Amino acid sequence: MHFATLSKRILIAATLCLISLTPALARDMVSIKGSVVNMRAGPGLGKDVLWQLDKGYPLQVLKRQGSWLKVRDFENDQGWVARSQTGRTPHHIVKAPVANVRKGPGTQYKVIGQVERYELLRTRGKKAGWVHIERPSGKTGWVAKRLLWGW
Repeated sequence: MHFATLSKRILIAATLCLISLTPALARDMVSIKGSVVNMRAGPGLGKDVLWQLDKGYPLQVLKRQGSWLKVRDFENDQGWVARSQTGRTPHHIVKAPVANVRKGPGTQYKVIGQVERYELLRTRGKKAGWVHIERPSGKTGWVAKRLLWGW
């Protein structure tokens, strides 16, 4: 077999291998789309309610079982939510005690506010380690990604 043909076959095989691994490596995220959704101990309405999650709360999907998702939050707590109560609207939650909100994506931009731990923020965009966020009040700004958890 010609060397160039062998090289192409190896490249194609390596590419296919990487494509097949990508879903396993990527964080599959969802957010709560109902106003308040129960996180349960198992998949099913008869399972104990562990806690309630507000609209927009971001979760990482760990497993899919029928119409239920096993998920985890930013504190690594795990439980089950009904798949129908989740959506793909990106959100972040503040994991730092306090985080500065800036006018632009960088420390050279003016601080225009602060957000606190557990505050839920709508994700509007990302740029080089920064997340463009929108607060429930409608005000927007940029927060360092390392201080947030989510999409």
